[in-house]
Amino acid sequence: MNDQARPMTPYLTLDVFTSTPFTGNPLAVIPDARTLPEDALQKIAAEFNYSETTFVFPPDDPANTARVRIFTPTMEIPFAGHPLIGTAVALARAGHGPDLTLETGVGPIRAHATDTEARFTTEVALQILAHPEPSLTARALGLPETALANPPVLASVGLPFTLTELTTREALAACAPDTAAFKQGAVAYPGSLDFAQFAYWPDGATIHARMFAPLDNIPEDPATGSACAALGAYLTSLHGPQTLTIHQGDDMGRPSRIGLRTTETSVTISGAAVPVMSGTLSL
Repeated sequence: MNDQARPMTPYLTLDVFTSTPFTGNPLAVIPDARTLPEDALQKIAAEFNYSETTFVFPPDDPANTARVRIFTPTMEIPFAGHPLIGTAVALARAGHGPDLTLETGVGPIRAHATDTEARFTTEVALQILAHPEPSLTARALGLPETALANPPVLASVGLPFTLTELTTREALAACAPDTAAFKQGAVAYPGSLDFAQFAYWPDGATIHARMFAPLDNIPEDPATGSACAALGAYLTSLHGPQTLTIHQGDDMGRPSRIGLRTTETSVTISGAAVPVMSGTLSL
């Protein structure tokens, strides 16, 4: 089949949790995925090789805006933060909104978006799934156990992460993930989504963070809204409602800024997104 006979499916990419191209977290969005074969979706996500790619479909409930499926390079996941922010901005730029309801694997999520920024709110309840062994978590992060300020917790509001507070900003910068320890953790905690690690250091209303998921082909993620949401819900369970700014990606040269606001029953994630590229899939 020649190129002219193939269906052409548009895509665009955005850098998310930033207003500056080539910083933040890249995202590929396919705004109308109806013509794509089901067995091509994972292959397309692997081809982009971003931490996530989203495929937008008509909603199951016509009262909602769209159904959004989210893929990492290796699997489909029910929920993630930077894909929802970037997809909401892409939909706003296409004339939807500003108020949106996006159907996801964890249910409908309310969002508000403009051409340049978005926010979404989830009311999925916090789950504490496990308390990973501190020594194993430290090895996964490539740090001495003394760098851990508190015992790690495996928590989720739709996607699980091991949340680990560190003692200093220097310890966060020194993280050097050990893939063997991640493999051991994934076996020990099979509900941990490949033992993904979200390490952080609090500095007042600012939190500095890094996220590593090498078993999911994400050596380091520049911005992880789903992990920030889990952290926000967890901190709220300990200390009450939070208003925080997460600095992530600085140590890998892709600075991201993630807004986090919580109540006792909800988490709101906010941030900017900027278009970078557009084109078509020849499938």
